[in-house]
Amino acid sequence: MMRILQKYLVPIAYVCCLFSLSGCSASHLLILDPQGPIARGERDLLLITVGLMLLVIIPVFVLTFWFAWKYRASNPHGEYAPKWSKSIKLDLLVWLGPTLIIVILGTLNWIYTHRLDPYKAINNGKPPVEVQVIAMDWKWLFIYPGEGIAVVNQLVIPSNRPVHFDITSNTVMNSFFIPQLGGQIYAMAGMKTQLNLLADKPGTYFGENTQFSGKGFPDQHFKVIALTPDAFQTWLQHVKQSPSKLDQTRLTLLTQPSVRHPVIYYGSIAPHLFQYELKRFGTRHSMQ
Repeated sequence: MMRILQKYLVPIAYVCCLFSLSGCSASHLLILDPQGPIARGERDLLLITVGLMLLVIIPVFVLTFWFAWKYRASNPHGEYAPKWSKSIKLDLLVWLGPTLIIVILGTLNWIYTHRLDPYKAINNGKPPVEVQVIAMDWKWLFIYPGEGIAVVNQLVIPSNRPVHFDITSNTVMNSFFIPQLGGQIYAMAGMKTQLNLLADKPGTYFGENTQFSGKGFPDQHFKVIALTPDAFQTWLQHVKQSPSKLDQTRLTLLTQPSVRHPVIYYGSIAPHLFQYELKRFGTRHSMQ
């Protein structure tokens, strides 16, 4: 069934999605160009869902124009059935088709919901890179607790290796989103959400906040750079050479609202900064 859907419906759905997104920004079109297994699964589910719905939408439009043409006033050969009351075949066509489509859609969404659970670890035989994400006004702070470094407005990850994110906010609700790697997940003050992503190959990707969060919202995006394992280690050593240290005092200064904040490397960090931000809002709740 899945092969049939992907072979026949996905190409048509892909074209329809391109037309429907043609008026959107370039970042929204990136969801159709996945560069990781999570984004690829989400794209496939989107296209299959659109394709299944087209099984209803296309016949409706075709039959609308066909009926209008066949029963036009100038056509003397149009069938006239004033005593017609019901048709079992028509009832089956109207109800059975959509019912089957709903059952298939429900089954697919149940399967993909569990398969693409953002909290579900990606197992490819390699240990994940731990990254702690703090959304701010209007920038992003990425902490690498295992490496003892932090970066503002730039996320660097190794390719073909899972990345596990712990995400929170020290301001209003934000939404962490890297379209080519996976779906968005909310960043909320005093709460921790999680996300697991993987980049198939080296490349540069676009990351953003998709939740309106004030006047600096349009510029709250960041660059995601996926490097080869060796290049990633070289980058880590480069960041560690930075003399800047991120402690609670600098973290407090960093939380001040700013727009188009430059990339900053911190070669060392104070311990438990992420936990400090969680506790600062008087709660230890986590979205488990």
